[in-house]
Amino acid sequence: MRYFTRLTAPALLALSLALAPHSGVAETLALQDPVAVETLSKSKQTEAGLYITAAEAGRVLAEKDNVALIDVRTPSETMLIGYPVPAAANIPSKLVDPDLAFDAKKGVYKMVDNPTYVEEMQAWLASDAASGVDTLMIMCRSGSRSAAAIGKLVEAGVDVTLYNVVDGFEGDKNEGGVRAVNGWRNAGLPWTYKLREGLWPGHN
Repeated sequence: MRYFTRLTAPALLALSLALAPHSGVAETLALQDPVAVETLSKSKQTEAGLYITAAEAGRVLAEKDNVALIDVRTPSETMLIGYPVPAAANIPSKLVDPDLAFDAKKGVYKMVDNPTYVEEMQAWLASDAASGVDTLMIMCRSGSRSAAAIGKLVEAGVDVTLYNVVDGFEGDKNEGGVRAVNGWRNAGLPWTYKLREGLWPGHN
């Protein structure tokens, strides 16, 4: 498919470094407002079993240097809807494929897996940008896509602590169908539309 970009040579070098032994998974975070797994839909639950709200993710990022926030939404979402200012990288787990059938029931174009998602994550973890990072908070729109993205990392044996940001960037829908309940943007945390160079590593 035309929109997939091959990893650059530096990214492939970083990937080879990512496969080297890791220093070990970090201890879990001490959260002020823990998320009870029984309150989450199945689509937001992960094998890693670690969850955090967007509001608390903002606090953690301000306090800890070993934690990074990774946005796994599409680059189009980050550009048109916005993204967290402190996001370390935008590494999409899925991409929109306009060649696939339109889903009339949901009113969306279908999405496909980014075939290089895991490799891109491993390459980023091996890069200088991830120096000292042993814990990732994975964010999507509202917590389901990020859960699936974490599943792929767990399956691949990526050796970091993985938290699902359960309300994502936009948050859950209210009774009117508007994403105004929770999430990074609704929590008043810093965000922007302006993409910065290097946000999607290897694709600039």
